[in-house]
Amino acid sequence: MTEVDADTVFEGTLRPNSLEEFIGQEKVREQLSVMLSAATIENRTPDHVLLAGPPGLGKTTLAMIVAHESGSPLRMSSGPTITHTGDLAAVLSSLTEGETLFIDEIHRLPRGVEEMLYIAMEDFRIDIMVGKGPGATTVPLQIAPFTLVGATTRSGLLPAPLRDRFGYTAHLEYYEVGEIEFVIRRSAGLLGIELDPHAVNELARRSRGTPRIANRLLRRVRDYLVVHDSAGSRDAVNAALTVFDIDEHGLDRLDRAVLTTLIDSFRGGPAGITTLASAVGEERDTLESVVEPYLVRVGLIARTPRGRVATPAAWALLGKKQPSGL
Repeated sequence: MTEVDADTVFEGTLRPNSLEEFIGQEKVREQLSVMLSAATIENRTPDHVLLAGPPGLGKTTLAMIVAHESGSPLRMSSGPTITHTGDLAAVLSSLTEGETLFIDEIHRLPRGVEEMLYIAMEDFRIDIMVGKGPGATTVPLQIAPFTLVGATTRSGLLPAPLRDRFGYTAHLEYYEVGEIEFVIRRSAGLLGIELDPHAVNELARRSRGTPRIANRLLRRVRDYLVVHDSAGSRDAVNAALTVFDIDEHGLDRLDRAVLTTLIDSFRGGPAGITTLASAVGEERDTLESVVEPYLVRVGLIARTPRGRVATPAAWALLGKKQPSGL
């Protein structure tokens, strides 16, 4: 089994199956519960749902829960894999009535595919082009009523006509430390890992308010405890996270590389995101969607019209003196 396969199995083991089991995002859970319950009472297909927010907060899990609580099958796809209208037509035409279609990274759909999706979402119909050239005709094809659950980390990239066709939009927020502690305790219980309260808190503090990261770090801590036959204490968690290069602020190697490069190579900035990504040898999308949101949220970098700038807190964190006048 590859590392990717192992991670998939691991995450699947820990996924909650209902809104009651889902931890955090209380307002979203309440709103989804009302919407899904109303659809069940009225014996209709639930409205389309858009889930927006940073990676790792539970968008895929919520899509699975929508399907589960609707009593419908779930079909999963992603924006980058649907490259032509024919790809989307094949998926939509094969849906059964009431089925839930989950499209991850929906903001990455090509424009032509988006336009086909507009009609499908609103009228449960797709238009198929038959023939080529002047003799080509459009044949309307009815499709089974379905619920689309779209997930995006960059809702601002979605065109307004697509956003407006979702009956409900949920904005997922980062978790508080206390909520992440609940996530860790639940996951540790499922995995048979015993952690004392101080260890749970230490792990939660370094999880960046993100359940996916919390579960990933818990897995690394479990590995350390197994290898060293150690109890689940705060000291053991500290030692495990040190081995895996996660510092006391939850920063990993890439986070520190971005801060160090911004300060050492660009005198604290401003530096463009593309330039910064090239300097640290990473993809721009990774910096924008994974690294930058957390560094901005904890006040280590700031976005400006001219580029990214290291804050005084970043200089202090790296033990460097900020030059006067910056």
